[in-house]
Amino acid sequence: MRLHLEGNINTYYVQTLCMIFFPGSKFSKEAQEEEGAPALSLRLEEDTDACTAYAEMSADGKKELAVQRFAFTKDMTKERTRKLAAGGAVMKAGERLLGYRPSWGMMTGVRPSKHAMELLLKGKSAEETRQTLAKEFFAIPKKAALATEVALRERKMLENHTAKDCSLYVSIPFCPTRCAYCSFVSYTSQRLLSLIPEYLNALVEDVSQILEQIRTLGLHLKTIYIGGGTPTILEPDQLRLLLSTIAAHCDVASLEEYTLESGRPDTITAEKFKVAKEYGVERVSVNPQTLCDEVLHRIGRSHTTEQFLRAYHIARESGISCINTDLIAGLPGDTFGTFARSFDKIMELRPENVTVHTFCVKKAADILRQNEEVYSRQGGDAGKCVDYTQIRTAMAGYVPYYMYRQKNTVGNFENVGFSLPGYEGRYNVYMMEEFHSVFAAGAGAVTKAVEYTPDGSRAPQIARFFDHKYPFEYLRDRENQMKAKLDFIADYYQKRGLLD
Repeated sequence: MRLHLEGNINTYYVQTLCMIFFPGSKFSKEAQEEEGAPALSLRLEEDTDACTAYAEMSADGKKELAVQRFAFTKDMTKERTRKLAAGGAVMKAGERLLGYRPSWGMMTGVRPSKHAMELLLKGKSAEETRQTLAKEFFAIPKKAALATEVALRERKMLENHTAKDCSLYVSIPFCPTRCAYCSFVSYTSQRLLSLIPEYLNALVEDVSQILEQIRTLGLHLKTIYIGGGTPTILEPDQLRLLLSTIAAHCDVASLEEYTLESGRPDTITAEKFKVAKEYGVERVSVNPQTLCDEVLHRIGRSHTTEQFLRAYHIARESGISCINTDLIAGLPGDTFGTFARSFDKIMELRPENVTVHTFCVKKAADILRQNEEVYSRQGGDAGKCVDYTQIRTAMAGYVPYYMYRQKNTVGNFENVGFSLPGYEGRYNVYMMEEFHSVFAAGAGAVTKAVEYTPDGSRAPQIARFFDHKYPFEYLRDRENQMKAKLDFIADYYQKRGLLD
């Protein structure tokens, strides 16, 4: 896509706005020179009182102009005002040119509820928050209402939160097969899967030292999340080694939440969940993505609907108190009818958590090499599917408790976690909304140290430490990496006086 900017505006932000209207767009030098490609020219002008944005968008021989002006105020930074002006002009030009109004307006970031939370913390009522999201950010009313509802629930979860609270993430970056839509750092070949025993030995040492660091610093461990990849690719004795190590270095019974993201139904056995239950795991994910076998095959999932139902029954019989299921709206080959039937079946099972993702086109996903037409501005049936889940969950007594968004999601829609009241996935909220530090162990894991101010007086102060991305790198340099990570954690808290 061709892009021309004038004025004090972040280029990346404008690119993300363009991708709402032209999903899959590229902004390389070659793309800038491509004849006939869609184009945006954006100019910002400022005076002492306001910022005015002028946008000209063109595609397929047509073009439209739009202007948006936002006043500078003491309650909003100049950078935010510039973004609102630029976003408003692009939204208007895009809608006029393409006849398409994005559901989330100019909210391009990962966390739409962040904007709602900021407004609530400034003293705005729920109704004022909804109106602001619709008027200033161009969100349609039902999305503004959803973001506000989620933010209200998240704010409730912040009560009694302290600067010493933290969580632990444990990475198992291996899968039995690779899904066609996936771009996570997960490993499926037999050669790489053979690393699991050595990787696990290194991982339990990593976990042990982090948990000891948490104890030494006097921090409060709230949640543990074992994710992947597919953690239940581990054999029962391997799972026992990991969970017993955790139990030896922290009081599992005092945790708010302990999750094993089992994920793939074809890796779940009664013996594995018996081990999980024995060591205090109280939340598992059994993720079908869809209950249509044809679509499962198309996206590279190696299990069937029958296997999912069997795995779900194993989870329920294990006595683990909270089950989450993931579904994806907008998968290639799926329709509203097949998706609705999948969702209805999930509602009949009545898991404590249901997470509904919208299909997201990742650059490294295999599906892009299958000549599939996967990018979609309006999302086909995905919007109907998303709306259906939000209506059905409300009717069934579920509440939306967290949400996030991704680039290149079909229809520019959202991912939402629903739960029965009292079963909210707390780690999801703490991690996504950056309420407290999340320490991470394993390949591809990211430790995120957070100093959060509950009153919203300033943005969270965040620092990150990245473990090596690939298992063989992680194994090769584990001693140096472990020391550097422990030093990073201690320095962060000591320099900020958070250990007093």
